[in-house]
Amino acid sequence: MTTNDSSLGNSGAAGNAPLDAEVSVKFSPMVELGQSGLRRTSGYVYEEFLPALKGRTAIQVFREMRENDPIIGALLFAMDRLIRQIEWRVEAASNSKEDKDAAEFLEQCMDDMSHTWDDFMTEVLTMLAYGWSWHEIVYKKRVGPWEKDGSKRSKYTDGKIGWRKIPIRSQETWLRWIFDDTGGIKAMIQLAPPVYKQTVIPIEKSLLFRTSMVKNNPEGRSLLRNAYRPWWVKKRLEEHEAIGVERDLAGLPVAKVPARMLGAKATPEEKQMVEAFKKLVKSVRRDEQEGIVLPQEFDQDSKQPLYEFELLSSSGGRQFNTGEIIKRYEERMLMSVLADFILVGHQSSGGSYALHTDKTGMFRATINSIAQSIADTINRHAVPRLFSVNGWKPNELPKIVPGDVDPPDLTQLSSFMGQLSSAGVQWFPDPELEKFLRSAARLPDLDPEAEKVKEQQAKQAQILALAQQQMEGIQMQQQVQQGLHATQNSEMGVSEKQMTLQQQQEQMNNPDASHQAQMQQSDELHAQKMSQSNDTHQLSIKQKLEQAKAAQKKTPPPASKKGK
Repeated sequence: MTTNDSSLGNSGAAGNAPLDAEVSVKFSPMVELGQSGLRRTSGYVYEEFLPALKGRTAIQVFREMRENDPIIGALLFAMDRLIRQIEWRVEAASNSKEDKDAAEFLEQCMDDMSHTWDDFMTEVLTMLAYGWSWHEIVYKKRVGPWEKDGSKRSKYTDGKIGWRKIPIRSQETWLRWIFDDTGGIKAMIQLAPPVYKQTVIPIEKSLLFRTSMVKNNPEGRSLLRNAYRPWWVKKRLEEHEAIGVERDLAGLPVAKVPARMLGAKATPEEKQMVEAFKKLVKSVRRDEQEGIVLPQEFDQDSKQPLYEFELLSSSGGRQFNTGEIIKRYEERMLMSVLADFILVGHQSSGGSYALHTDKTGMFRATINSIAQSIADTINRHAVPRLFSVNGWKPNELPKIVPGDVDPPDLTQLSSFMGQLSSAGVQWFPDPELEKFLRSAARLPDLDPEAEKVKEQQAKQAQILALAQQQMEGIQMQQQVQQGLHATQNSEMGVSEKQMTLQQQQEQMNNPDASHQAQMQQSDELHAQKMSQSNDTHQLSIKQKLEQAKAAQKKTPPPASKKGK
């Protein structure tokens, strides 16, 4: 069935009149009109289409995957160890004293919590399995190291407000979310043991780390979401494989009882005996407590035992290789997070070194992006609040910057620096560059005194380079001025020749008038030369004064007698 768009528009014009009126109204650019489209009701999110991965059920499933599967456990352990080895540093906004003091204060707060920064990272990384991680920021007053009260204990005694701890609020204790009218996250409601009391934790006092911010979903998206289906199939296959192996080793239990005991006219005692035999065949296990006790009773007519028990063994092989099937699903689980290189060496096909390097490179790039997303959340929310509670409002805040999980190749780095050095780049003295190179090569740190000397040498080198540039500029100005003077002198010579020719012509025409004009022109020319000579003399004096001032700035102050 087709519909005419024009007819539809005409027929719906009356119904859309209120909407058209709303469109014509002018709104403030500060007002948010739309919604993100997140499917939520009563504090619960319904974006997931699988019932097993919704709400608190999803938390239990991801916990089982995280703690009960060796492949996923190896994956998460590798990511945790790699991010823990990253060096986190603080970068000042500029080289001004205020910005350097702000950076030093932030670095102190990172190292002055009741837990280490690496322990904090381990708790943050639970977002990889669950999709999100909620942390409450707890502050303290920095009174001193001997305070018994944890809200005052600190390495420092400046009285400033610092971070006491940033503990996790476990995903298992989550009850529901609180949203505002536009879909923004206002708080998390927690129901935690042992009290099991509902506690509202506002977002202004918290940090929410997420692997994904699509639709501003507070639950993010678990890193294990795409691995759920192969994990579910692999889990069932392993269970069936284990049952099959056990049955092949122990045999299929078979119990034989008289036919009348299985009929409808069986007595209660006979039915009870049948149930006992059913329980017996279900409970057969090959262990140190194996053994069966059977009643011995014979049929009066056939003289055969009424009760028998035996184990039937299967003949032949299986049509499917369950080991290969399980390996296939394990590979898919790791492929979903670019970590299938973990199976290198465990596969029969092997693999080239170049392929392994490329795969690990992609995985390290993923780790770097995760570390950067964590730093962005801290810099955007935790750092401004820290300076705000201290009443400290610098023009630009310092930043927490993660290092690179992939150390540089020293061979490539040295070749790169050598090529630039041959092109004229001067690398040293540079204390920061030397510190980076020592860290990359895992060499001992530079002595603090030697570092200060290096910094002074670097400053002196910068001053000398600046002075040399200034001298070259002055020399170029002098050359330009000399060229101008030469041009002016040549122009004056031409004008003198022209005047001489005019005078000779006037003398021939009028000897008396030409003599007076010649005297007047000679006086004007003499006055012009004197004026130019004075200008040149004043300019040279000014240049000499500027050179003397520049030399005075470069010359260090004389040492005192006591210092000598």
